[in-house]
Order: sequence, then structure tokens, then C-alpha cells
Amino acid sequence: MEQFNHYFLDTIKKRYADFNGRATRSEYWYFVLFYIIIAIVLGMLDTFVVNPMMGMSATDAAQGGILQMIFALALIIPSIAVGVRRLHDIGKSGWLMLIGLIPLLGALVLIYFFVQESK
Repeated sequence: MEQFNHYFLDTIKKRYADFNGRATRSEYWYFVLFYIIIAIVLGMLDTFVVNPMMGMSATDAAQGGILQMIFALALIIPSIAVGVRRLHDIGKSGWLMLIGLIPLLGALVLIYFFVQESK
């Protein structure tokens, strides 16, 4: 619970749109871990509770739900910001986040950068 408060909630509350500074490897990966866990839980809530209440069929619900969409939109800026700070921590420019726009290859290059040790 301490990691959740320190690495996820504090990142959202105190450094929501802070693109300056550095993010350690553990800060970045804990943020990603908790983001994924919350997204999965919200996806299950959407699938089994919210979507049936809204009268969506199974095929409509497979496209995602309202809770996941709100969560993703609310955290898009902190997600980019923590990625930029992580790139700063390894001595790279934050503009390298744009490599992620290249399908598959961009994601693999960013993962390679994000697992490197701090400099």
C-alpha cells in the first residue's frame, strides 16, 4: 500500500503535468503496474456491472467501457509526464516519447529505454 501511495497517488497529485525532473525506474514501473491493475478492475466493472445496466450487448461491451475511458483520459497526461521524466533519468530527451507513435517498433524501443539504469 505504501508503494501505491508513493508511486501512484503522489505522482498523480503532486506531479500531474510535471515534465521536468527525473523518475526512477521503480517510480515508472510501479506507476505502470498500478495503472494496469486499476484498468483491469475497471474493465471488469464495466463488463459485468455498467455495460449491462446501460443495455449494451456483449459485442458492444467488448469495445471498452465508460469507466475505462474516463480513467484513461484522466491519466493520459500523468502517463506521458512520468515517461518523459523516466527518459530524462536515463539521459535522453523527453521528445523520444514520440517514438511510441511508430507501431510495434516504437513500443519496443521505449521499453528498452525504460528498463535501463539511471544515469
